[in-house]
Formats: sequence, structure tokens, C-alpha cells
Amino acid sequence: MGRTREAGCVAAGIVIGAGACYCVYRLTRKNDEDEKIWDDDDDDYSENDEDNEDNDKSSDTTKMETEKGAKTNVGVEARAKPQDDSKGKAQVSSGLESSPALKKETHVEPQSGGGLEAKAKALFNTLKEQASAKAGRGIRVGTISGNRTLAPSLPCPGGRVGSCHSTRNGARTGSRGRGKSKGKNRSKNSKAQATLWPVRRGKFNFPYKIDDILSAPDLQKVLNILERTNDPFIQEVALVTLGNNAAYSFNQNAIRELGGVPIIAKLIKTKDPIIREKTYNALNNLSVNSENQGKIKTYISQVCDDTMICRLDSAVQMAGLRLLTNMTVTNHYQHLLSYSFPDFFALLFLGNHFTKIQIMKLIINFTENPAMTRELVSCKVPSELISLFNKEWDREILLNILTLFENINDNIKSEGLASSRKEFSRSSLFFLFKESGVCVKKIKALSNHSDLVVKVKVLKVLTKL
Repeated sequence: MGRTREAGCVAAGIVIGAGACYCVYRLTRKNDEDEKIWDDDDDDYSENDEDNEDNDKSSDTTKMETEKGAKTNVGVEARAKPQDDSKGKAQVSSGLESSPALKKETHVEPQSGGGLEAKAKALFNTLKEQASAKAGRGIRVGTISGNRTLAPSLPCPGGRVGSCHSTRNGARTGSRGRGKSKGKNRSKNSKAQATLWPVRRGKFNFPYKIDDILSAPDLQKVLNILERTNDPFIQEVALVTLGNNAAYSFNQNAIRELGGVPIIAKLIKTKDPIIREKTYNALNNLSVNSENQGKIKTYISQVCDDTMICRLDSAVQMAGLRLLTNMTVTNHYQHLLSYSFPDFFALLFLGNHFTKIQIMKLIINFTENPAMTRELVSCKVPSELISLFNKEWDREILLNILTLFENINDNIKSEGLASSRKEFSRSSLFFLFKESGVCVKKIKALSNHSDLVVKVKVLKVLTKL
């Protein structure tokens, strides 16, 4: 009501101001008429000769029309750019004297905008209409409904641009608009919101917050929602909710017992990268449990293939690598990924800093299993991999690559592969790490590294050669 009252006060002020201007004008015009000396037609013509051509034409037209006595519109004559007020009034006066039939029409014309009085009245009417229209709009500001607002029960999962969920809340939205929007602007804004808010996002209110710790019945409800919906937005929120709950050991068991692993894993096939990322994150939290790993192993090859072909250094790729790293902490399922060793080393060379660190953690899991050594060292690797032993890299990358080299060197000795060097090609990891001698030179160069932790690791590796 505060905005309505303000609009009414503004309208009243405009009306009062316009009325005052009109009263002053009427008083001034009356005094001028008392002192006015009307000139005859000859004087009028002589004055018009000194004026511009436009005034000449307008007075000639008026004279001809008044002499004929035809019912013409005197308003045209009055709008013909008069030089001063007396000329326009003289022209209207000559028209009135020449034809009685025009008296009525001449009396009406000033009200329709023919002279200064008519213009003042027209201005007054215009201001009055604008004030009333503004007052009407001010009344409707607080009653607009249908604006979309964020549902308080659903925080944003952070995966998508914009807010997460919308609901209709007309009263609150109208009061928050502060009366600044007009009718046309509101209609445009509503159209813009229609493009920003797909229909699939406005028809469902998720029953839980994504960070709620849910009981088994509530987890069952979320799994049912995830299984039945094809809406990517609802899928994302459900996956984030399940992933957050899977961080707790008691819920890891509950989700598995409720049959949640296959329901979550089926979304690996979706084309939406955000849904795949959230799926991998949820499975990653579930994979901490060894019993859950037995369920997830069915999908590990599919996850590996998707991780290798998706966009380099993307969030989906990082989520997939984290899942594969957790699944290879134990030796039970490492053999399922041995066919991807060349891809892992290629990604180690091509990826950015974070991808390099994550892929090295994954490879180190394989190097800690002596049974995987032969398959690991026989795979083809890019020769540029040797550049990772340069001192320009930060501590984490250098420590990981030194650990990888140390484990492979130890496994080659323990498995007796040094005597089988003929089995490995010159492009293999065995030749790069063991036979070329380049790695040993690079590692020795790191013995003077400024970082003490790196220097200690280098000395430990060199003592085992």
C-alpha cells in the first residue's frame, strides 16, 4: 500500500500543478483581451507580408474560406505558426465576423487544440490522464502473481547455471519488486523468464535438501524419484543428495541394500555431462565400501571408456578418474582395466596439472600390485613422458612420478623381468624406464632440487638402482 499511496500523491500533485497553470493563463488572457486593439484585414495582410511564407499562406486560406462562408476548420488556421498572440486572434476574429455559420464551430475549436487556450487544456488533460494511469499502475504493483522464486526447501546443487527450482509465490515477489517495474516491463520480464526457466524445472518440488542426512525410508523415496524421472534437473538433485549421503558408512550399506547401485549406475549412459559427473561422484563415495565395489565392478569398463573419450581435463573426466582410482585401491578389479594402460599414459602426458596428478595416483595403484607389472611395462608410452622428471614441475608431480618409477623398478627386480628385456619393444615403458638410461640421468639431476622433500625422495630412489 505504500507504493500505491506514493503514486496517488504524485498524481494529485500533477493535477494541482496543471490546474494552477491553467488559472494563471486564464487571468493573463483576460487582461490581454481588455487591452487588445484589433487590426483590420489590411493591417493584418501588411504584417503578414513582413512575416514568413508559411504565415502568408495560412492567412490567405482563412480569408478565402471566410469570404465564401463555407464550414471549414478554423483550427488549421490557428495552427499556422502565428508570430504573436494578436495575429492569431485577429485571424479568428475575421473569420467570426465574415460568417455567422462559423461562430459555433469557432467556439468549439479552441477546446480541441486550435489556440493557446486549447493547447493548455490539452496539456492539462494529458497530464491528468498520465497521472491517473500512473496511479492505476501503482495500485497493481503489489498484486502481480506468477513470478518464479527459488523454493526455500531446495538449495542449489551447484552443477547448473541459475537457480535450482522455482515455485509460484505472487505476494512475496510483488512486495519485493518495490514498485519500480511498469506494466510493459513486467510483461517483457515474464517472457524472458519463460526462456530461462524450462517447463521441466518448474513443476516439481524436491522433498529434501541435498545436504540432509536421510534415513533408509527417505533414501528409498529418493531412489524411486531417480528411477522414475527423465528430468535431468531432478536427476541431478537426486544424485547429489545420494552422493552426499553415501559419504557416511551407514548410508553406504543402506543404499546398496535398497538396490540403489544399479539405479545410479544406469545414468552412466546419459549424454548429459553434468548427470554423468554427479553419477560418478555418487558411485565414488559408494566405492569406499568393499561390498559396494562388488556391485560397481560391473560398470567399471564402461566408466573407463567414457573417461578416456570425454573432453580432456573436464569435470566428467576428473570424476571418472577418481572413481577408477578408488576401484583400483585393492587388487581385486585391477585386471579389468589392464587394456587401458596405453590410454592412461597418453592422458598422463596430455592432461593438465590436476589430470596428471589424478592419473598418476591411478597408475601408482597398479604399480603396487606386482602381478600387474608385466602388462604395465610392456605397454607403449609416449617418449615425451620423460619430461615429467624436470625440476620445473611442482613437488606433488615430482613425488608421484618418482614413486611410480620406484615401484616399477622394484617390481621388475622382484618379478625377474630384467632378464626378459627382449620381450619389450623400444616404445615400451620398460625400455623408457630401464634400458634407455635417460630416466636415471633425469633423476640424478633432481638431487640438487631446492625442495628438501623432493631431494630426499630422489636419494631414496637412487640407492635402489
